[in-house]
Amino acid sequence: MEPINSKNAPEALGPYSHGMKVGDMFYSSGQIPLTLEGKVVSDDVEEQTKQVMENIGAVLEAADLGYENVVKTMIFIKDMGDFPLINDVYGAYFTGKLPARSCVEVSRLPKDVKVEIEVIASKTQ
Repeated sequence: MEPINSKNAPEALGPYSHGMKVGDMFYSSGQIPLTLEGKVVSDDVEEQTKQVMENIGAVLEAADLGYENVVKTMIFIKDMGDFPLINDVYGAYFTGKLPARSCVEVSRLPKDVKVEIEVIASKTQ
């Protein structure tokens, strides 16, 4: 097992890594819409989703992976009514083979953000 942390993603909010590499597999921690300075990017759900996806990209890059290596995503959203907006932004980051996905509405997320996403990726394609 190898912990992965990216200097291009905001620091973890607690005692955890951005992700863990285990053989050819990579498991990310949930990413929320924080800037490198640790601030929530905005209150807009589309801007929040874009920031989350950019943070995921930075973490994947630190693991020598890209969006094309993602096999599964888990999306946690505060309001299922925001799903179409989140889905549009999220979809712009994946082309070709689309990862499996689950999406659940939750009552609260860290820093009261509107969206959190985690990914599982594989070096083997």
